[in-house]
Amino acid sequence: MAGHSKWANIQHRKGKQDAIRGRQFTKLVREIQVAARMGGGDPASNPRLRLAMDKAQAVSMPKENIERAIKKATGELEGVSYEEVRFEGYAPGGVAVIVECLTDNRNRTVADVRHAFSKHGGNLGTDGSVAFMFRKLGVLSYAPGSDEDAITAAAIEAGADDVVGFPEDGSVEVLTSPENFESVRDAMAAAGLPADHAEVTMRAENDVEVTGDTAVAVRKMLDMLEDLDDVQEVYHNAELDDAA
Repeated sequence: MAGHSKWANIQHRKGKQDAIRGRQFTKLVREIQVAARMGGGDPASNPRLRLAMDKAQAVSMPKENIERAIKKATGELEGVSYEEVRFEGYAPGGVAVIVECLTDNRNRTVADVRHAFSKHGGNLGTDGSVAFMFRKLGVLSYAPGSDEDAITAAAIEAGADDVVGFPEDGSVEVLTSPENFESVRDAMAAAGLPADHAEVTMRAENDVEVTGDTAVAVRKMLDMLEDLDDVQEVYHNAELDDAA
């Protein structure tokens, strides 16, 4: 898969998350609860819960917070029930956007997401209006300066789908199907090559280059969406210039 390195986007998103850790914990607790409610409270037999717990542990969420979230989801403790809601639409410049939410109040979430789109010149679309431009996949990201040859050899052995090197900054990505994500991630770690960042995500098939004032508007819209408590993930196909 060709394209520009996503490492800068990962670092931008991580920087925002570090700055608002409390809100990040809230989002992760919701994901843990939904995963446990849908697939049970045992991470050994629930891949979605296992991944959510891995994300929580990666940001040093206390163990008791994780356990309490699971107990609320499985009925051992009283808790709020969340539902999954997805929105699709366009940001300025024809940028396709998918917003995944977990909410206990659908009307509030719809209003908040619609406001973020309209305030910055975007438009909400109907279900399926942009989803066809994206595919779901597992991504293991390695920081600039990584040994691409060693990563490639280990990834082939682990059963990965593809390895992409980015000469502009020396970062590397290992791509997998969502189903093989955990096995590939674990095999890479066992080979002494743990990923610097690993996730199951939605990746656009083609990016849209956005510059100048349009790029600034797109960034403001994406940031506003990501700051909403009900929003779990924001996926887009914008390639933003540094000014944004």
